[in-house]
Amino acid sequence: MQPHPPSSIETTKPRELRPLSAALRVLLRVDEGAYATLALAGELAKLPESERGLTTELCYGTLRQVTRLDRALGAQASRGLGKLDGTTRWLLRLGAYQLLFMKTQAHYVVDAVVHAVKRLRGPGLAGLTNAILRKLASQGEPPLPPYPAQAASPAAWSEVLQVHHSAPAWLTEALLKMMIDPREADALLKSLGQPAPTWLRLNPLRGSGEPAERLKLLGQALAKELAVAPTPHPLLPEAVELHGGHPFTGEAYGKGLFTAQDLAAQLTTRLLFADTVDGKLQLPEGALLDGCAGVGGKTCHLAALVDNQRDIDAVDRLPRKLSLCRDHAHRLGARRIRTIEADLLDPSAKLRKGYAAVLLDAPCSGSGVLRRHPEARLRPPQLPELTALQRALLDRLAKKVLPGGVLLYSVCSLLPEEGPAQIAAFLDRHPEFVPLPPAPSDPLFYAEGTGGSPLCERVPPFALRTYPHRHNADGFYAVRLLRTCPARPTE
Repeated sequence: MQPHPPSSIETTKPRELRPLSAALRVLLRVDEGAYATLALAGELAKLPESERGLTTELCYGTLRQVTRLDRALGAQASRGLGKLDGTTRWLLRLGAYQLLFMKTQAHYVVDAVVHAVKRLRGPGLAGLTNAILRKLASQGEPPLPPYPAQAASPAAWSEVLQVHHSAPAWLTEALLKMMIDPREADALLKSLGQPAPTWLRLNPLRGSGEPAERLKLLGQALAKELAVAPTPHPLLPEAVELHGGHPFTGEAYGKGLFTAQDLAAQLTTRLLFADTVDGKLQLPEGALLDGCAGVGGKTCHLAALVDNQRDIDAVDRLPRKLSLCRDHAHRLGARRIRTIEADLLDPSAKLRKGYAAVLLDAPCSGSGVLRRHPEARLRPPQLPELTALQRALLDRLAKKVLPGGVLLYSVCSLLPEEGPAQIAAFLDRHPEFVPLPPAPSDPLFYAEGTGGSPLCERVPPFALRTYPHRHNADGFYAVRLLRTCPARPTE
């Protein structure tokens, strides 16, 4: 990793290093169960623009590399780190991250961290911190274990990959079971330790003219506000990758010309309306349902893909998320979205009797979005509870799909229990549903393309699978299912 630009850290007086204090507060809140993104957003709002990038790097980088940081610090602490309080432990990790991964000059790091420990935890722990960080600065990180032979046991590979990529055991072992070649698990874990790309979605509900021309003009308006023009996806016309700058306070954003949305999320919504082997998707009359809408990213994409020609119900349990959904819909010109605060499993939830299409982006482990939520490395997912919830939501919403309509199930997960196994069990329970793959000739879903692998599998249930190391996108699993007959009499 390249050394951090001197202007952002070395010219700041160590005892006034606000990013260190802000990062510490975020990490302590993570220990209490908070999401890093939300805790960080609150801290960034208090900081000047010049300090936000460093604060973000300290938080996310330290969380991504926590296993290697603890290993390196433990090698310099004769009594280990286990008995240290959370404040001291996180400050040591923040210091170690700067020394080992940001290559910041040692005396700046040690002075700032020791001062913070002394102020917060007293002179005794400050002396211990000083000794550990100075030895770490002098000796560096202990050598990483060598990679085993390709044919070595999964246990041998797991032990090595956990250290190299600061990867949790639960994820490493799952990926090694999934993937024939352990070197691909290695590549995937490496990608999950990198910052996520920023993808934008151009919004064709704004502007005029033919769709292709409209998207071109939207892209040009956005590019005028950036020093480096975003790169359009070769096969998805509304998707562009940002390479720098912060366009979310500019005129193009205010006018609703674009929104932030990862490529995998855009592909998932696109899958719902993809052409079939028989031509254009033919849905029955009726509204659409976004079952776990959150802040409305996919909801507003649905509105764009139907050009505001259908009503859309956006359901979520959290009123704050639905408030943001309404804000996004207003800015983007998505006029026919109705938000519903409800638990989908509550029989009294005010849903319609039936929907032409249902999108269920179900609660999941988030194993495919560790780049964006690195705190998940510290929290093994409760898979039995999650898969039971997914099953219940699928069964509930299956009843709401009109005959001839479609159900799209998606999770931002890499784990088979939440994807292939969940859908196989659903199809066993619901023979009225069958997989509905995209047309085999569709290059978006079946071209070898980016990463050398098609997005959709060519065998039932023809799932869309995105991987960070292959597709420069979050890890998603999505399947489109067609309801072929009326509801069972028991329904």
